[in-house]
Amino acid sequence: MTLVSAPLPGRAIGLAAVPDPVFAGAMVGPGTAIDPLREATEAVSPVDGIVVSLHPHAFVVVDAEGHGVLTHLGIDTVQLNGAGFELLVNKGDTVTRGQAVVRWNPADVEAAGKSPICPVVALEATTDSLSELRESGEIATGETLFDWR
Repeated sequence: MTLVSAPLPGRAIGLAAVPDPVFAGAMVGPGTAIDPLREATEAVSPVDGIVVSLHPHAFVVVDAEGHGVLTHLGIDTVQLNGAGFELLVNKGDTVTRGQAVVRWNPADVEAAGKSPICPVVALEATTDSLSELRESGEIATGETLFDWR
């Protein structure tokens, strides 16, 4: 079982509340989302593993069991072309849960006209393989978002 923890602080809102039909419809995969605090922060790895995909606005870490977890920083933030995001690791790096991956400011994303909401998705998973899914309430960095069996 893989424990997936919150990559940043805010309020858990669930995927259905994400203002993007692809994420809201769980087409990328099941998971949840965080409405982040509007302050400069570091998005951290939600699991121990290898960074297999890394963009200023999104990253995927695959754990030892082959579970890939996508952290997407905001909606339509690819359109910002990396402005306001600072990469703190490289693709191919081995990271530990809680290690900083990207520094960014959700308030700046919002000021640029984009949603700062962050989907955290279990790639290639089935809905029934996740449990203890957090879809409401305040959440701190490192707290459990969901378990992946």
